[in-house]
Amino acid sequence: MDRSQAHEVTMLLQAWRSGDEDALNRLFPVVYDELRRMAAGHLAAERIDHSRQPTALVNEVYLRLLPRETASVEDRAQFLSVAAQAIRRVLVDHGRKKARSKRGGGHLRVTLTSSLAKEDPVDLDILDLDHALQRLGAADPVDQKVVELKYFGGLTDVEAAAVLNISERTVRRHWVYARAWLARELA
Repeated sequence: MDRSQAHEVTMLLQAWRSGDEDALNRLFPVVYDELRRMAAGHLAAERIDHSRQPTALVNEVYLRLLPRETASVEDRAQFLSVAAQAIRRVLVDHGRKKARSKRGGGHLRVTLTSSLAKEDPVDLDILDLDHALQRLGAADPVDQKVVELKYFGGLTDVEAAAVLNISERTVRRHWVYARAWLARELA
């Protein structure tokens, strides 16, 4: 997303907060490609037989973002942070539904790729990952947020740093620690 689009996102979010009911409808076309890129990047790490498609994931995420979660969002960076959290929740909810429908089995499996694990890809349950992230967040909320932004949101270190208002170096430090912590927890 270029600077003019980032500015447009910020202006539309401000218009929404100021009472322009149609601002969110105008926001969707501006952020759609970015949300689809985030969804496709995350789904690329999923198993091949995963039933979700990027477009369906984006549509569900967008519906979850309206209007409740965008009410306090001020700019593109915060919007991407909220979107990353929504992607995680959609995938976790999908995993829970799948598990319920198969008598306690069939949890949604994701592949822990090199984007999160240094070693060879690891096949794991999305619910196990979610529980591990909750425990990580209890110990250090920034570590959890960095994982959400980078793994679920597909953000770069620069983008994650902007969202969290910390340096890129600090993002990398949290990322290295969180990856190691999750690898240990999920092993």
